[in-house]
Amino acid sequence: MNWKKFFFAFIAAFVFVFIYEFIFHGKIMHSSYTETSTLWRSEADFNSHFPLLVLGQLVFVFFFTMIFVRGFGSGGGTGGGTRFGILIGLLGVGAHLIQYAVQPLTTTILIAWCVGGIIEFAIAGAIVGAIYKPGTLSTSPMS
Repeated sequence: MNWKKFFFAFIAAFVFVFIYEFIFHGKIMHSSYTETSTLWRSEADFNSHFPLLVLGQLVFVFFFTMIFVRGFGSGGGTGGGTRFGILIGLLGVGAHLIQYAVQPLTTTILIAWCVGGIIEFAIAGAIVGAIYKPGTLSTSPMS
């Protein structure tokens, strides 16, 4: 495993996920969350828990990158990373369906989380795959 490539892929994917989630949840989904405000922490309470949100994203993206590198990295590249990200996004769809079944979310939130998650992790996977692409073999010409 190339730790330098891993570290750069992890940091790049984390920065993307952090910005994407801020835009997606903080801006795009804001009105949907306002409609269901009784389900969420108050702004002050959320802000006091914000370090845990960042830690959770770090942990998720670290293992997202690690699983790609360990299982997909040898034949990955950007295309492999995108495919991997879509699979992780689809895994998230299952989790969102379970959450929808036990929590009174709107169907708008459910659909947005499913579609948004697939897009998010497809792009994150492409980033990881582009940075942690398989090394090229050096061949010397035979004379």
